[in-house]
Amino acid sequence: MERIVARDNLKKALAQVRRNKGAPGVDGMTVDDLAAHLKDHWPEIRAQLLNGTYQPQPVRRVDIPKASGGTRGLGIPSVLDRFLQQAVMQVLQEDWDPTFSPSSYGFRPGRSA
Repeated sequence: MERIVARDNLKKALAQVRRNKGAPGVDGMTVDDLAAHLKDHWPEIRAQLLNGTYQPQPVRRVDIPKASGGTRGLGIPSVLDRFLQQAVMQVLQEDWDPTFSPSSYGFRPGRSA
C-alpha cells in the first residue's frame, strides 16, 4: 500500500484521470474538482487506505442506447475512486505485467494484436 500512496504514483494517477476526463459519479465531483478535494482530504483518505477502512462510493448507473435498440447499463465510479483505482493499477501493472505470457495482448500497454 505504501507504493500505491507514494507521491510520484499519485501524481501519475491524477494526470491520467485528468487526461481521461469522464463524467462525475454519484457524488457529482468533476475531474476538475479532484485536486482541490485531495488537497483538503488526502490525510484522511490515505489513513483509510492504509488501515483498510476506505469504502468506495456506489457507482452511478447510466443507461446507454444501443444501435440495435434497447440500452446497456454503464456504472460510473466517482472521480476519487477512479483516481484510487488508477493508482492501484499502476503498481499492480508494474509488478505483474512482466510475468504475463508474451502472447497475451489484452489490455496491456504497448501491445496490440
